[in-house]
Amino acid sequence: MKKMWLLGFGFFSISLGWSLYNAFVPFFLNDFLSSTALIGFLMTIDNYFALFLQPYIGNKSDRTHSRFGRRMPYLLIGIPLAALFYALIPFHTSLTTLVIFMVGMNISMAIFRSPTIALMPDITPEAKRTKANGVINFMGGLGGILAFSVGSILFGVEESLPFLAVSAIFLLALVVVFKNINENRDAIPFTITTNPKIDYKAELNKPTIFLLTAIFFWFVAIQGMEALFTLYGVNELNLSKSSSAFSLAFFSLSFVLAAIPSGILGAKFGKKKVILTGVIGLFFVFFLLNWVESLFTLRLLLLIGGMFWACININSYPYIVSLGSEHNFGTRTGLYYLVSSLAAIISPPSLGLLIDIFGYDVLFNATAVSMLFALACMWKVKTPRTSPVRL
Repeated sequence: MKKMWLLGFGFFSISLGWSLYNAFVPFFLNDFLSSTALIGFLMTIDNYFALFLQPYIGNKSDRTHSRFGRRMPYLLIGIPLAALFYALIPFHTSLTTLVIFMVGMNISMAIFRSPTIALMPDITPEAKRTKANGVINFMGGLGGILAFSVGSILFGVEESLPFLAVSAIFLLALVVVFKNINENRDAIPFTITTNPKIDYKAELNKPTIFLLTAIFFWFVAIQGMEALFTLYGVNELNLSKSSSAFSLAFFSLSFVLAAIPSGILGAKFGKKKVILTGVIGLFFVFFLLNWVESLFTLRLLLLIGGMFWACININSYPYIVSLGSEHNFGTRTGLYYLVSSLAAIISPPSLGLLIDIFGYDVLFNATAVSMLFALACMWKVKTPRTSPVRL
């Protein structure tokens, strides 16, 4: 598990970078744009790149064979470029240069994100992947917390400081991963294939399709909830902006604390059982949030909800890769991010439209229904009986 903590440092840097980017880049865009919708669109361009680039890059890394391994070449190219563009963002001189730096950073991140995550199943036996994913997401959660705490302090001192600090952490993470993980030595042996094409018929089998559909629906619920919760708190519960935002932190904090335990539970009882527990639990949390009147109850339910979300999130990625062969971990990683990114693009405007029509009290009804769709899809996921480990 030592190598998982070291690989987790790479995920830590990714999460730190995205959290800080999402928190502070809107302020730069707001200097040039008055349209919140346009700012929101520009802030979601990473999801559009994820739709097209990450499945391609993931599959490409599956077919790459070099002296550095399958995934490492993409880290060696993508991370330095991401660090460069990330450092340039606060030094923009116009909207054009800002967008150029943003697009450059997003493309660079897309180059190495899927290969970095695919390293986990590459070097981890199937039986330990949920634990490893728990470690990786725990490290990612710490990155997010650090971005909002220390990053906010640095941004207050000088707006460029947190961006320069994250760029340095990107490069440090690359050094740590490169020095400690040797794919040719650490990767689980597999039969080499040179077929450059994705065999969608083999990859998109019935269990995979139902699981990807379930992933889409629970990300619709989560992405919509996270994007619109602060507005819900202010307009429906009459909370202050700061109190509403702080309440959502209970969900994120409990997710981080439950990340590693959720991985352990997935390894012990099986990924599907733990995911189903999380989906059912999160459905009831969203359902009960419709009747919340006190701030204490609201935060308690969000705290519980974050734990159920960890049960789902920590076990779903190892489950997706377990349904395919070792040749296609990168491809399946790309498909995972394609589906979650599609949900991130569709969910906020769709739920926002429902709120415009029916009012804010529809938010948690809609997310609860989305979790029911996810539950129906998860019931349809049938694990191959030949599997030697708990799925």
